[in-house]
Amino acid sequence: MSTDLSVTVDDGIAVIEMRRPPANHFDEALIGRIVEAALELDHTPGCRVIVLASEGRHFCAGADFGGGEFARDHVDAAERLYRRAVELFDVRTPIVAAVQGTAVGGGLGLACAADFRVADADTRFVANFARLGFHQGFGVSVTLPELIGRQAATDMLLTGRRVGGEEAFRLGLADRLAAPGRLRETAHRLAAEIAASAPLAVRSIRATLRGDLADRVRKALDHELAEQKIHWATRDSAEGILASLQRRTPVFTGE
Repeated sequence: MSTDLSVTVDDGIAVIEMRRPPANHFDEALIGRIVEAALELDHTPGCRVIVLASEGRHFCAGADFGGGEFARDHVDAAERLYRRAVELFDVRTPIVAAVQGTAVGGGLGLACAADFRVADADTRFVANFARLGFHQGFGVSVTLPELIGRQAATDMLLTGRRVGGEEAFRLGLADRLAAPGRLRETAHRLAAEIAASAPLAVRSIRATLRGDLADRVRKALDHELAEQKIHWATRDSAEGILASLQRRTPVFTGE
């Protein structure tokens, strides 16, 4: 694998670890490597569960609007990213996300693409899209309401507020709440519980419960991107992104 992603398999549990600390920003290349690794693990003998993790302080801060391909062309970068990201929903192996620090924006979308999320009291889930001046992406329109209900999802999306680990656990956004310093261990414990079940039955049950999720996410991504294209041409979006980079409160005018 590349230097910004590692994959290990031990005792039925694979670990896919992002290595772009501290924020673990993603782009099409990194998402593509995560997808390829996960799809390959679907066909790896003995692999029953995937733990999606990251190195450093934060799980994932989504796309880097201050540099790289997103800074050059939001629309083109998002189109290519989403084409790869949607393939995560085709993975047949259960995925447990170990979410330390912050999962913000697209990073929240990545966490929501997993079957389970493990957090601790210091974890923060942030749907900050409206605070950046544009529509949510990464299939969050489907995944977030499905996890926590439409009203709670609307709250997160319209306010852009930080949801801490304990609240996320109460809402159902986090499936396990780890003790301090035990997040990765707790994620592995959940993965081990799944790996101890009959693998054919696990995949079958998972497929039944997910139903047409992948198709619904594909449809949502098309709509999300269409809305984002409109918003990225506005002054509010430019202000929201700039304010985020400058770590100040944005001033929106509705233009």
